[in-house]
Order: sequence, then C-alpha cells, then structure tokens
Amino acid sequence: MRAAIFNGPGKIDLEDRPKPTVQDPTDAVVRVVLACVCGSDLWWYRGISDLAHGTIGHEFIGVVDEVGDAVQDLAVGDFVIAPFSWSDGTCRNCQAGFHTACDHGGFFGQGGQDDGGQAEYVRVPQAAGTLVKVPGDDLSDDVMADLLALTDVMSTGYHAAVSAGVTEGMTVAVVGDGAVGLSGVLSAKLLGAARVIVLGSTHEDRHALAREWGADEIITVRGDEAVAALKDLTDGNGADAVLECVGTKDSTETCFAIAAAGAIVGRVGVPHDVTIDGEATFFRNIGMRGGPAPARYYQPQLMRAVLDGEIHPGRVFDLVTDLDHIADAYAAMDERRAIKALIKISER
Repeated sequence: MRAAIFNGPGKIDLEDRPKPTVQDPTDAVVRVVLACVCGSDLWWYRGISDLAHGTIGHEFIGVVDEVGDAVQDLAVGDFVIAPFSWSDGTCRNCQAGFHTACDHGGFFGQGGQDDGGQAEYVRVPQAAGTLVKVPGDDLSDDVMADLLALTDVMSTGYHAAVSAGVTEGMTVAVVGDGAVGLSGVLSAKLLGAARVIVLGSTHEDRHALAREWGADEIITVRGDEAVAALKDLTDGNGADAVLECVGTKDSTETCFAIAAAGAIVGRVGVPHDVTIDGEATFFRNIGMRGGPAPARYYQPQLMRAVLDGEIHPGRVFDLVTDLDHIADAYAAMDERRAIKALIKISER
C-alpha cells in the first residue's frame, strides 16, 4: 500500500509499505476513504517538535477491511469514523470520558512503523473501543467531509468549549483562527453562547467562516492590543469563557489575560514554551481545563448532529486533493493558503 511518510522538517513523501494485517484479536484493519492534514502536524513539519521518521496522519474515515476474533459489533464492510487515538473503552479513564488517557491506548501517526491515517490502510488497535460505525448508506460528499471533521478538529474545538464550561448566554472568546479555533466557534454556539469573539485572525476567508458559524466580533490584532480590544468589547470585564486553540506562549498569555474573574480557559492547543502565572490566576479565580480531546467520547453525539443536519463542520476543509499531492497539502497549510486540507484516498 501507499503511505505518507515524514522524512524530516518540510519533507513529506509517499512510500510503499506492507498492507497492515490483524496482529491482535482486538485489532481491525480499515481501508481509508478520506483523511486530512491537522494543524498539529505542522509542529513537526516546521521543525518545532520532533517526530521520528515514519508514518503520519491521525484523522481518517473508511471501511472495515478485516477484524480480529475478539472484535464485536463491527464487521467487514462497515463504514466507520476513527478518533485520532485508539482506546479500549473499558478502563477507568475511558469510562470517565477521557479516552486519550486510556490505559491501553495510543495515538495514530506518531512516526516509526505504526500506522498513520494518511495511508491506504490503517491497523486500528482496540477496534471495538475505538471505531464508531456510521449508520446509513446514502452519504453525500458534504456529509462525508462533516464526518471526517469529527475525527479530530471538530471534536477538539468542542472539547475546548466543554472544558471552558460554555453554557447558555455566555460571552465566549476564541483565541486562534485555525481549523480548531473555527470549530470552537461552532461548538460555542452549539452549547448556547450568546456572543462569540474571535481573537488574532487576519485572514478574510477565515473571518467569513467564523461569522457563518456564529462569531459576532473578530479582533484582528494580537498580544496586548488584542487584550485591550477584548476588554473594550466587554466593558472591561473579559470573557465568561475562553478557548485556547493554538498552543503558543503568546496565545496562552492572551487567553488568561482576557478571562473574566471566575472564568475557565479551555486549552486544546498543544503547548509549546508555555508557562502559566499561578499567582495571577489564583487571585482572579481563573480556572484551566483541557488537553488532548477525547474525540471518541464526543463522536456519537456530534455524528448525530451531523446526520440531523444541525452542524456542518466539514466546511472547514477549503482544499481537496489526493494522496499523490499530500506534500502540496502540507505546504498549503504551512503557508496559510488553506485552513485545512482533505485528502481523498479511495472510494467508499
């Protein structure tokens, strides 16, 4: 089979790899139909984070090609969504809703010899606790894109909003205009936010999608200027809930600076060179929650919202290509010419 391989910063190549097979009774093999490139992939593409040479990609949907003897409720031919991590669904952490901390779990596309989602086939460990079967057969291209967004980006934006405690009537600030930040806007509205303010966005195409999904104001400056602008919009109080969707030092500092007293910052951006001012947050009663999104926990409810036509998170994909042009997809996202790239791998 063909698979995208990370060969160092800025270097994405296609290589032939053996097609994966079931190794453990709890495995399944999925033929990938759609995959995509994640903003978090750019950390190592840019050389900011380290990744071993090997397979990449952690977002994919596809058709079950093979199942292990211990896998129940899944069969060859089922169309499934995969979260970006695998999990058994039975350990204490999974039962508590934190599948990304599963005792027997792991993450797709971490280099080395394990399978990544930007490939023709993927071996899925702990398949029964990981894969979500999609009901029905008649799915449009738009719905397929919506379902692909649930593998990570929409689930991560939703996790930011849930972690921040977004409820009806709140003023919510979203720091970041990438795919996760935009999904955070959609999620905040889904949870009942009365007002959503996006910070740090300078791209008109992203403004358009943010407004379509419910953003009321967009602050195009960053740093101290953004903090002052947010305070002006909220009578000096700050936001009732804040979504940190980037992971940099500057974005994190902005989030805690704009949080109203008693607010919670929902953090989903992978932190890089980040420190939290414990004293300042203490005296303002600022809370902090979040981390890698337990996508598997949210996927059933978000899938129902997609199939019912309530949300369309697949609108975040503004570049569509194929596996032959995977390197171009990375470059487009790196250069911010695309919000998020969808990769067509095969037909359903």
